[in-house]
Amino acid sequence: MGIPAARIVFPEPDRAEIASAVTDILATGALTLGPYTRQFESAFAAAHGGGKDSGSRLSAVAVSSGTAALEILLRIAGVAGRDVIVPANTFYATAGAAVSAGARPVFADVDPATFALSPRTLAAALTRNTAAVVLVHIAGLITPHADDLRRLCEIHGIPLIEDAAHAHGSTFGGRFAGSFGAAAAFSFYPTKVVTCGEGGMILTTSANLAEEARIYRDQGKASFGANHHVRHGYAWRMSELHAVAGLVHLRRMEQFIDRRRAVAARYDAGLAEAGFLSPLTEPTGSLSNIYKYVALLPPGVDRAWFKRQLAESHDVRLAGEVYDLPLHMQPVLAEYASGRSLPAAEDICQRHVCLPVHSDMRDDEADQVLEAVAKVAADAPAGQGDHGCA
Repeated sequence: MGIPAARIVFPEPDRAEIASAVTDILATGALTLGPYTRQFESAFAAAHGGGKDSGSRLSAVAVSSGTAALEILLRIAGVAGRDVIVPANTFYATAGAAVSAGARPVFADVDPATFALSPRTLAAALTRNTAAVVLVHIAGLITPHADDLRRLCEIHGIPLIEDAAHAHGSTFGGRFAGSFGAAAAFSFYPTKVVTCGEGGMILTTSANLAEEARIYRDQGKASFGANHHVRHGYAWRMSELHAVAGLVHLRRMEQFIDRRRAVAARYDAGLAEAGFLSPLTEPTGSLSNIYKYVALLPPGVDRAWFKRQLAESHDVRLAGEVYDLPLHMQPVLAEYASGRSLPAAEDICQRHVCLPVHSDMRDDEADQVLEAVAKVAADAPAGQGDHGCA
């Protein structure tokens, strides 16, 4: 059997519960900003360390997408006309949200050991005009330097915002994604560990920031039922239909992460024996949700050839890269590029692949992927890298 790049997992009991709730939603006509949105917000905060017994004052605000969550946070931070530092090896939306908020994105290099900003790369990108910094948890991995990055931001009087689109349920040092900056933005795009089709969530311990986010998401209105607009907001609401799907799917988060981590452990052992791909290693204290299983090809190996061989000869399809073209090389962002090389970001964007990981992946499927990788590695043309030097 073939192994797809991704598989969306909604077990039958969950589908039935969601269908029943949708019937109720449609019958009542409460289609947006209703009880399911509030339940989803409360449950998401609780799942990330904000439960009633935790002592945390964590607030969650549901919005229409992860991109919307980022833009709202940047607007609240007052970045218009100023610089926002983003890592070069992230999705367009991280920079796009800054542009839409009126800011100039400044692209920073990253630590190849974590794919994230480091204190050194952040310091190199800081300017007198910096208004905010966005830390991205690529593939669900939280850098052990997150607190150092926050402290550096505090020295400069600017907020650290977490782009946690990949990091539902990820932790470092026992702390969840969303607890390292002033606020965090999550995504519920279909491939995410927790999904509702489309949607996003803001997490913050600031009651004032959460209230501002609620105003921005509803066209900048001071209250839901009033035609009284106090901010330049937008239609960034989450529908009740999406909220109930997310609420139900969220209950599976720990189960899904456990299975994904088991698959990752199997991959780690198999790849260590094969010696071709070099996985992105989890730092001590980090527990990733394994949103993506990232590994580096040896220098000189043609990634397109590698992926094509896996698909055509072994029916194994790799997930898309995270990300194959860094932001400073994206045509639409050319006007913000400094012209300087960002070598670490450029190298990891060029050489990494993502092995398939599903929230219900079986051991035999993971073994099929490992067998396929080993066979393709053995067939690598002469000159396509040294198998021991990734």
